[in-house]
Amino acid sequence: MPKVKANGIEFYYEIHGEGPVLVLLEGLGYASWMWRRQVEELSSHFKVVIFDNRGVGHTEKPEMEYSIQMFAEDTAEVLKALNIDKAHILGVSMGGFIAQEFAISYPEMVDKLILCCTSFGGANSIPIPKETLEIMLQGASKDRTSEKARYAVSTALNEGTLNENQDILDFILQEQRNNPQPKHAYQRQLFAGASFNSENKVDTIVAETLILAGRGDRVVPFENAQLLLEKIAHSRAIIIDDAGHLFFMEKPKQTNQLIIDFLKDNK
Repeated sequence: MPKVKANGIEFYYEIHGEGPVLVLLEGLGYASWMWRRQVEELSSHFKVVIFDNRGVGHTEKPEMEYSIQMFAEDTAEVLKALNIDKAHILGVSMGGFIAQEFAISYPEMVDKLILCCTSFGGANSIPIPKETLEIMLQGASKDRTSEKARYAVSTALNEGTLNENQDILDFILQEQRNNPQPKHAYQRQLFAGASFNSENKVDTIVAETLILAGRGDRVVPFENAQLLLEKIAHSRAIIIDDAGHLFFMEKPKQTNQLIIDFLKDNK
């Protein structure tokens, strides 16, 4: 199990493929397993680097206050430890917060930037729906076989196509059973995301940016993509139909192709 010491703790990481480096950053409570439908295709074009954020997966889970700035520092230190000076950065949800902060704080380390199902946070972003927020505040059920746990995860999927995506639900719940996240670590990640607000500095991002969102997102409403588009100078936004917060799992072929096309576009 490969690990690297960075920013004071040990991080689990994986590297797949060869070529330009592409770093994938996970969301709240998710670990590197979430990229199951991306790694094979993307690693045929890029050197894909994935690692478990602090507080989840096989990375250490210190009982201390976390922040998005800390996660960005973690990312920079992990890459430095792996002798990576510059990379394409892709972040999903909370990982999108980290990606924004990383691009703002370490612009010299960013080639192109991809922000997925995320927002700039704060009072002027479009908030998480109340029902979803209540589920997030309750945290993950210890019993990952319960209907309550299944329903909680289902809110990250498009409601209209839920029946045909039961395999995604089964996969996520199984991975969470295999390596459960401690309550303190989930809460530390949750509070870090809740306090994030890049509205007044996201316009300093200089990297060419692709913004992706699922039209059926019941966690981070897709309209946040437009708000980011208005703030980031060299950006474009694409909304994926019939997909929710986890659109990259629901529509992997379409998502992977959008990523490849954007990163290989030299215009």
